Order: sequence, then structure tokens, then C-alpha cells
Amino acid sequence: MSILEVKNITKSFGSTEVLKGISFTLEKGEVLAIIGSSGSGKTTLLRCMNYLEVPDGGSITVNGQPYFDSNEKKLSESEIRQRRLHFGLVFQSFNLFPQYTVLQNLVLAARLLQRSDLKAELKQKKIDKLAYREKRTKIMTDTEQNARALLERVGLSSKADFYPCQLSGGQQQRAAIARALSLTPDILCFDEPTSALDPELTGEVLNVIRSLKSGDTTMIVVTHEMEFARNVADRIIFMANGVIEESGTSEELFDNPKSELLKSFLGKANQFSK
Repeated sequence: MSILEVKNITKSFGSTEVLKGISFTLEKGEVLAIIGSSGSGKTTLLRCMNYLEVPDGGSITVNGQPYFDSNEKKLSESEIRQRRLHFGLVFQSFNLFPQYTVLQNLVLAARLLQRSDLKAELKQKKIDKLAYREKRTKIMTDTEQNARALLERVGLSSKADFYPCQLSGGQQQRAAIARALSLTPDILCFDEPTSALDPELTGEVLNVIRSLKSGDTTMIVVTHEMEFARNVADRIIFMANGVIEESGTSEELFDNPKSELLKSFLGKANQFSK
């Protein structure tokens, strides 16, 4: 069973159709790269999968369970927040909280989520106040240990107590990746993760993403880095004008493109990279 099934997703803004029926599946542990020109619908698709935009039509299933269905009743904010936990999203512009240290950025969401669940247990009298205090202390310890392990994984162990303004762009993006991993999402999404970086910092972020590729980490990467897509992605989707124009393995798309739009896109990308 696929970890993700996207069926006929549509999205319009006013009279402009941005997504015109997007369908694909993703297997656990796969890395999917989404490429295409600006305005093709890549970021909107990613935002729809993360409930930052609500699709107009179609359905999304995660681990065989309904995630979004246009025929479903409107969800409450708490239901949406719960479903969002299936996805982790790394933005173009880092979006770290400037008033918190790197470590605090990583533990904040995890602590809020776990404390909320813990308060619900106390309110429902499933635990007493002593157990509540003990579990709350354990949450503080566990989330910090997990955050420090993630910072080591992305090469930022020594920056735990730094503020975002004290980091380079590449370091901020690596911290953002660690933060996205802190809630253990089923699928980790990247929206042009290197577009805000200078060329010399791009490599360090791509190396971190490359290191995450394993049988347990499922990723969707919207990217303009063609060599990265070719070398890391298991499968590639090329979007144009709100549809999936072509999809397949990197060898199929890069070495034997069938669509004239894809041929033109790759030609321009190759010319730009020279």
C-alpha cells in the first residue's frame, strides 16, 4: 500500500486554475522530486498537501487513511492541525522564530503538542496531578534529547544555543530541516529549499537532504536543482500549466524526455547551469 495517494486534486484562485487534476502515488522511503517552471503549480500542490491551502476538489490519502476529501465535511482547526502532523514542511525562507534559540525552535512545537495531550489526560482524569508533573518533566527531557540528536544529524550540534540571526543561511535551513523532523512526520516536504541561498551554501543543504534518504524517510522535494533531482530522486514529476506533463525515473525524464515542454524546460535549465 502506498504511503501517499493523491487523486485528481484541483485548485483555483479566482478564475485562475492553478491545479487541474493532479494524481500520483508515493511509496514509503521514496524521494519524489517535483520540477517545472515558475507558475506551473508546484508550490500550490505542496501547500495543498500541508493544508496551507484547501483544494477545491479531489482526495488525499496517507497510510490508507483519509487525509483530505473534497466531499468530506469541513474540518475544525484542531482536526486540521492533527492531520498536518503527517507532513513536515521546510520552506524557502527558513521561517525560524527569531526570538528563540535553535534548540528552542526545535522543541517548541513538540512540547506544545505533547503538553496539550497531557492536559487532556488530566482533564479527563486519566492521570492524577503527580503523574501529570512527572510526565511533563519527562516531556521536557525527551524533547531536548531528540532535538540535540537531530541537530547532530544535520551538523549543528555546536549551534544549539545560537539565535537564527547568528547563523548563515545554510545553517538556518539545516535548522529548519531538523525542526521539521522533530515531529516525526510520515512525509517530509521541501519547497525550493535552496532558492534563498547563495550558491556556496546550496551544497551543504542539499548534502543534508541527501543524507536523509533512507528506507524510513519519505520525501517530496520541489526543486530547481536538476543535478540533485537526477542523482537523489527515485521518481520525478514534471509539472506544466497545472498538470503533470510527464513523470518517471530520473533516467526516463532526463535521458529520454517525451514531452516537448519537458525537452524545452531541460534545455533552458542546462543552458542556465553552464
